[in-house]
Amino acid sequence: MDSLGILHYIYIIMVFVIILTMSFRKDTVLPCIIGLFMIGLASSGSVLTAVQVIFNAIIAAGKEFLGIIVIISLVVAMSKALGDIGADKLMMSPIKKLMINRNIAFWSLGLVMTTVSFIIWPSPAIALVGAIMLPAALKTGLPAVWAAAAMNLFGHGIALSGDFFIQGAPDITAKAAGFENASSILSASLPLWLTMSIVTVVTSFLMMRKDLKNMHVEIVATAELTSNSITKPSSGTIFVAIATPVAFLFDAYLMFKFKLRGGDATALVGGTAVIIMAMVTIIEHKLSNSFEKVTEYIRDGFIFGIKIFAPVIVIGAFFFLGSEGMAKEILGPNATGLLTDIGVYLADRVPLSKFPVVIMQALIGGITGLINISKEGLAALGQISAIWVGGGTIIPWGVIPVAAICGVEPAELVRKNIIPVSVGFIATVIVAVMIL
Repeated sequence: MDSLGILHYIYIIMVFVIILTMSFRKDTVLPCIIGLFMIGLASSGSVLTAVQVIFNAIIAAGKEFLGIIVIISLVVAMSKALGDIGADKLMMSPIKKLMINRNIAFWSLGLVMTTVSFIIWPSPAIALVGAIMLPAALKTGLPAVWAAAAMNLFGHGIALSGDFFIQGAPDITAKAAGFENASSILSASLPLWLTMSIVTVVTSFLMMRKDLKNMHVEIVATAELTSNSITKPSSGTIFVAIATPVAFLFDAYLMFKFKLRGGDATALVGGTAVIIMAMVTIIEHKLSNSFEKVTEYIRDGFIFGIKIFAPVIVIGAFFFLGSEGMAKEILGPNATGLLTDIGVYLADRVPLSKFPVVIMQALIGGITGLINISKEGLAALGQISAIWVGGGTIIPWGVIPVAAICGVEPAELVRKNIIPVSVGFIATVIVAVMIL
């Protein structure tokens, strides 16, 4: 790319403004709205069009987030129904025996999340693991934000950046880098993936230990008080408590058998959640009263989902201008991806020696072997670094699903993740420089 235009400079400036806003722990919706207006005005020269760009960008972002909003809302609706009859507490009682403390809960959530995410990808895995294991983990005294960190780092970090089973990410990387298949990428990625994964999660665990030294007594006392107050469950509650995890385990089997991935897997989980919610309502409130109750659960679930995602849609509306497809939808058919353009512009101008290329790959990915250095390793490094960031561990709008399931603020989760992920990046870059 020969040069950057006014749109690119506005985008860069507003990204820095948004980062600065986040550093002061302020919400970033207002800067994103301003950025949308400025880019709309600069691209069209019309105030009228600039105003329309704000709305169109929000609509486009809303479409992108709709599937996530719906699955989160439906799982929350189901959880409310289960909670009303006490099935959630009964369902987690066997898991609670395994999760005897916060440390085990952290690793259990993470390892199960990794396993499930390898098979069905992280988004549907969040709904499954969150519905079944999260309540038990919280009962051990593990705060919701650290439960979210475990699920996020192990799912959207470790599982998605490796993707050894589905091989969707390695296949895309291989095609982009000009390789015939993903096998060379998988082989080259293993030492880098192990470094990034181990260093990041161990750092997160140590931070959690340091953060929670003085919280054990109060949390456990509350948990025990709650568990002792549970009354004897009815036969209907027992049936629901058994049927719910069985249904989700059967979903996992169907996903594996029929190779349901991504949106198809999420649809199966969402549909199952709706059926369970309706079944619980009929069991608890009888058919005559269940009509209004189902509506109430659905409404409560979507109120929660929209409340969580409303600011994220606006934030995403600005950042989606970095993608060419979304930029064309928002600004018109002649638009280009602003972030893509900036990446290409920098790639054309940074001197290509071994160390700068490794750094560039760790930051933005996409540079392939133009010097005497392993192309497969560079492509793998780009995949790992891009997924850990863009896949959703240190970008606030990327951690929304797990933050919503765990009931924490996305920005708070990012603050817990950013140091471990940064330490992991540093270690991975050092290993990359040594072996590539």
